[in-house]
Amino acid sequence: MNSDFPRILSLLRKERHISQKAAAADLGVAQALLSHYEKGKRECGLDFLVRVADYYNVSTDYLLGRSAVSSGSIITESDIPDAELQGKAKAGDNISVTMAKKLLMNSIDIIYDILGKIGNTRLSASVTNILNLTVYKVFRLIFRANRANTQTMFEIPDERACHIADAGIHTAEADIATTTKSIDSVSTEISTVLIEAQYPKQSPALLSLIKSSEAQLKKM
Repeated sequence: MNSDFPRILSLLRKERHISQKAAAADLGVAQALLSHYEKGKRECGLDFLVRVADYYNVSTDYLLGRSAVSSGSIITESDIPDAELQGKAKAGDNISVTMAKKLLMNSIDIIYDILGKIGNTRLSASVTNILNLTVYKVFRLIFRANRANTQTMFEIPDERACHIADAGIHTAEADIATTTKSIDSVSTEISTVLIEAQYPKQSPALLSLIKSSEAQLKKM
């Protein structure tokens, strides 16, 4: 069928703590056959695909890896909450964690606004790759803290994921170095004065992040 289906089929069962024997019985197939489906050794028919979707209450698009969410929806910009809302403190939040979130999100907002003014799609794509892969790597490091977590959530094996992410980040850095050589100096002029003038509310976040990061790097 495709490479995503076996992984997602196994993930759904394991995350719900259903034994392979019980799932096979509920789905009306032999356990050995379900095992083959989960390992990608056999391809199932459309009737079984629909049964699985109903059983786990997910869409067939999700089962086939066509959507990242179980409902099968295609995420648009309007589906994503504003960063400002995500940064607000909640009861029980650690104050330093809440502050860290605000620093990061406001700093990223400034970075993307600057990228928009530069108007180079290749540069924007490379920066996005670095940020995406950094978040991906951090999430996987946290995920592996509990070895009981189901690794089939991911396609790339745990022992390789972070190394490959690092390689992707370095590649994106090289792309940025190459791309910026062809961009005029006027569009990329950045200074503390300009940042504070153009982003009066958000600039303290970015400048504080720079200062704390350099203080940390000096200790290394």
